[in-house]
Amino acid sequence: MLCACSGEQFKFDEPPPQSPESLATRDFSASGLSSRTGTVDWDSKLEDAQVDEVESTLKEALSLNYEEARALLGRLEYQRGNFDAALHVFQGIDIRTLSSRMSKAIAERTRPLKPRSKCDIVPAGVMSLHSVSLLLEAILLKAKSLEELSRIKDAAKECKMILDVVDSALPNGIPEGISEDCKLLEMFHKALELLPKLWIQAGYLDEAVLAYRRALVKPWNLDSQRLACIQKDLAATLLFGGVEVEVPAQFQVCGSTAPKNNLEEAILLLFVLMSKMLNGQIEWDSEIMNHLTFALTISGHSESLADHIEQVLPGIYTRAERWYLLALCYSAAGQNDTALNLVKKISGCSEANQEPHIPSLLLGAKLCSQDLQQAHEGINFARAVINLAKNQNEHFLVQAHKLLGVCYGNAARVSISDFERNFCQREALAALNSTFATCKEDPEILFSLGLENAIQRNLTPAFNNVMRYSEMVAGSTTRAWKLLALVVSAEQRFKDAEAIVDLAFDETGKVDQMEYLRLKAVLQIAQQQPKQAIETYRILLALIQAQKESTTDDEVTAQRRLEVEAWLDLSSLYTDLESWRDAEICINKAKAIQFYCPRNWHATGALFQAKARDKEALVALSVSLSIEPDYIPSIVSTAQVLMKMGNDTVPIARSFLMNALRLEPTNHDAWFNLGMLAKMEGSLQQAADFFQAAHELKISAPVQSFV
Repeated sequence: MLCACSGEQFKFDEPPPQSPESLATRDFSASGLSSRTGTVDWDSKLEDAQVDEVESTLKEALSLNYEEARALLGRLEYQRGNFDAALHVFQGIDIRTLSSRMSKAIAERTRPLKPRSKCDIVPAGVMSLHSVSLLLEAILLKAKSLEELSRIKDAAKECKMILDVVDSALPNGIPEGISEDCKLLEMFHKALELLPKLWIQAGYLDEAVLAYRRALVKPWNLDSQRLACIQKDLAATLLFGGVEVEVPAQFQVCGSTAPKNNLEEAILLLFVLMSKMLNGQIEWDSEIMNHLTFALTISGHSESLADHIEQVLPGIYTRAERWYLLALCYSAAGQNDTALNLVKKISGCSEANQEPHIPSLLLGAKLCSQDLQQAHEGINFARAVINLAKNQNEHFLVQAHKLLGVCYGNAARVSISDFERNFCQREALAALNSTFATCKEDPEILFSLGLENAIQRNLTPAFNNVMRYSEMVAGSTTRAWKLLALVVSAEQRFKDAEAIVDLAFDETGKVDQMEYLRLKAVLQIAQQQPKQAIETYRILLALIQAQKESTTDDEVTAQRRLEVEAWLDLSSLYTDLESWRDAEICINKAKAIQFYCPRNWHATGALFQAKARDKEALVALSVSLSIEPDYIPSIVSTAQVLMKMGNDTVPIARSFLMNALRLEPTNHDAWFNLGMLAKMEGSLQQAADFFQAAHELKISAPVQSFV
């Protein structure tokens, strides 16, 4: 199996064996060996004779040297599955002594011979490529024998010797002139593939990553599919290995596009593989797409993933599958409207003749459950899943019932009529209770049930639901702590609620900690502790200022919103304390961050209202409502100002209050002002009813909204 000459660019000097130091040109197999002296019964000889006797017979019959004879004998033992015997034979070959000669032979016999000068003749005594190939095969089989004997680390060390020998001979990679069917090339490529797998089996992931990088950093003449497999395996190891392996100095690449960590390196490799698949250089491999999906998802590049899914050639995914995957990407990127439009296409007229795609319908229900205005659309999606998954898929059925309850709860909050609101509230609790009865292992059902009970002011069931949810998740979610504190505050147990917030503070991240600081300050205000509340707000604002330079884009948005809320809370507190100057400073601070915010202008109106400057207050409140027409605090405050302006404005004030109650029937301020309006008109019984409703709602109101 000589290396074939490839064109005229490279020719390799490979003289026929002429001495005992060279390898015979025959091919050998496990079934026997042929020689010039006839056929020998090797099977019986190997079973009855010792290794030394067989080795002597090989040398005499085939004119082989010591190492070559042992390499052939070891191959026979390995092919028969006698790994101990094969290892015993291979250990008689001193590869470390021969490695320099092997490297020299590879370097000399793979040099380009055109143009050739007289001094370029291969020196005498240089090993033939056949000899080198046979010895490399012996090392490879020795490594595999060690692997079979569970000596994985030793196997990896032996396999690494093959790479060291060839790398030393060809520091710039394998020249293109070497034929792909060359035995030496075949052994080397097998070693390139085997070494990282051995290191992984041995538990040395850093060594495995280095072995993969070594296989990719130079042109080793690997075919496209083989190279792609190594790239894919390296990407998978970088993603799932759990070890951050720095790029060695000799492998580092300068420039802004160079990967800075394992995740970036894996993503670049997967980008290369995706490009090869799309161009038809390699076959489609779903594992590559799965790895890329995982990598881009955990790195927060869902839109880039959507671009790659759109580039996938037709036939890989059905239209429904492609739209579903795209919807997932855009949903993860925060573009819920785009995702919902894609889901609607899957359930639209164009796909009417196709089999319904249940996961996309369930995704549609989930997306709609996050938007109050899409609540009724979510109910339709959830009911469609229930009808399709009935008696087929229990998981889909449970999730659909849960989302149905959430969507009914959302529909109740946007309903115009009392009848529709009451109907949706009943359906929400019925759906969530029946779902929990079916599946008691899902904590999310308990949380949704607790939240819905809290919104409907069923505080005792809400408290029980949230407590059970916290037990199931071992108190590991911030929203559970917050909902529990709000439910307790709605029971007017402000001290207990503050204790819950203090407990949750040590269990959460920095953004959530700041949320809890604000909630603590609000609870302190409810307990008539303005000095403590002001100090808590001071700490909160100092934390926000300190962390501004070390936050991500999402955290920056959350912190800006929280900073505005903190300044406006302070302005409200100072307004109640009649510290007008401080209140004005706080409002201006909030406006400097977010000028077009309805609460900013409501706070301005409240300040003017406290100063009895009703006209200026009405102007500020009008600005607030022009930004957000359904901002309930401004609607109620506008009604209060109008009530002070005389009897002519009373009907307008009433319409504002009725609108506020339509939007939020549990708003105790609106009920109280409606009672004041009825009292002004002399309807004392009606006023008493309104005051009673306001009182009952106030004693069950949380310090912050549940949603």
